Amino acid sequence: MHRIDRIDEESLEPAPPVTFTGRKTLVAAAVAVVLIAGALLIRPARTGDDARPPGPSERAASAVGMGAPAAAVDLTALMADREKWLATHPDDDASWAVLGAAYLEQARRTADSGWFPKAEKVLKRSLEVRPAEKGNFDAMTGMGTLANARRDFGTGKKWGELVRAQAPRRWTAYPVLVDAYTGLGDYKAAQKAMERLLELRPGLAGYLRASQVYRDRGWREDAVMSMEHAAGAAKSPAEKAYTLYRLGELAWERGDAAEALRLYEGALRTDPAQAQALGGRARALGALGRPGEAVRDYRMALGRTPEPRLALELGELLESLGRHEEARTPYDMLGALAARDGSNGVDDDLVLGLYEADHGDPAAAVRRLRQEWARHKSVQVADALGWALHQAGEDEAALEYATKATELGLRSADFSYHRAMIERDLGEEAAARRHLQEAMRTNPHFSPLRAPLAKQVLASIGQPPPGGPENLEPATPWVEPELPKAKPVAEPNPAGPRAAKPTPKPEPSAAKPAQQPEPPASPSR
Repeated sequence: MHRIDRIDEESLEPAPPVTFTGRKTLVAAAVAVVLIAGALLIRPARTGDDARPPGPSERAASAVGMGAPAAAVDLTALMADREKWLATHPDDDASWAVLGAAYLEQARRTADSGWFPKAEKVLKRSLEVRPAEKGNFDAMTGMGTLANARRDFGTGKKWGELVRAQAPRRWTAYPVLVDAYTGLGDYKAAQKAMERLLELRPGLAGYLRASQVYRDRGWREDAVMSMEHAAGAAKSPAEKAYTLYRLGELAWERGDAAEALRLYEGALRTDPAQAQALGGRARALGALGRPGEAVRDYRMALGRTPEPRLALELGELLESLGRHEEARTPYDMLGALAARDGSNGVDDDLVLGLYEADHGDPAAAVRRLRQEWARHKSVQVADALGWALHQAGEDEAALEYATKATELGLRSADFSYHRAMIERDLGEEAAARRHLQEAMRTNPHFSPLRAPLAKQVLASIGQPPPGGPENLEPATPWVEPELPKAKPVAEPNPAGPRAAKPTPKPEPSAAKPAQQPEPPASPSR
């Protein structure tokens, strides 16, 4: 038989079955383990490998860790989760810091300062477990955020600078520093901290602080653009709603009440629990001639987030409608809220000073705001102190602080109005007219009480007399003055100073005219 025929016959026979012995199985298993271990060494498993979506507490933990707003439901789940965990793991410093950040976010959402002592307690517990000297940056950042929320900006600055000194590239220190420097009135330092934040971590927190810094400097377009970048970086509905609310605030400050209303309503549609946008909508509705709806929204907002500033706005709106008895209720609420905040370590002297200057005791407002100015030299405190001094009859000192408030560049109709009224009482009608016009250009609806008064005062001052300012036009016609004649200057010698001077030609005598030469005689033929 040929060899080729034998190969063909063998190919037609079925192959014997493959069997695995115990030894072969162990070898195969060992090879598989080695391959899997090698793969894990090359690319270890990561949290993102889990295909399941994050749960409520995980979403809230991520948000508060990034300094971003969190949804109310997620925040509640996070607090319950961390409290349960820490009951059995009291030495987990990171979880104590996360719980403190959650408490701070809950205080911001609800405007309930009762959360601040709770946040302080758990943050201090985290620092006991792991002190600041050992790099407990999360707890240190939380303490700085807490101090800023209480308007204790000096303490906030200390915590932020402590984190920056130990870890200059840790971006979470810079939002604390931006807020602290702004509250202290150090706007150059705030801008530098903001720029460093954007270098290290461009995102929602950085764009929010950039918009704040630009707005304080009067750079409106830059402030709006940065806030739009923040809206683009927002991921959750709570984050998007917060950026829409802040865009509404910028639209309100530039006098566009209709655009502000649209943005506030967009925030409420995105996150119905965004109570700050509800207060903004009330303000815009009042400016658009819908006072009944505005009163309704103010009361709803105060029911959700009882803030002293909202109580003051509602009281002034009711006063502008002639409902003075009803206005007493929000004014009394303002005092109660300020007392509550004071017991929780919050500084409400700014809003209390403005209330007392307009509706209470201006002398008490001056004392309160002078103490506030000694702590925080911001433009807001300068404006409030200047207005309180004016209401107390000290216009010379009032103008000094009103000028400080407006010289930075912040475009505020309230600031311009306050300065104009001070200048009017000092007899500076031209300056008062200019700042009243600036207030009405900035936001003609800036206050239901003061905006109508600004229009009346501007009409009473009137326009400047024809002919321009005094002494600009001369009383007599202009006459060209007789100027002294200039002395003739000798022309320079092009040949140089050592060249021989040419001999001047003798001029003909004036007595005898020069004789003309006789023509030659004609040749004889």
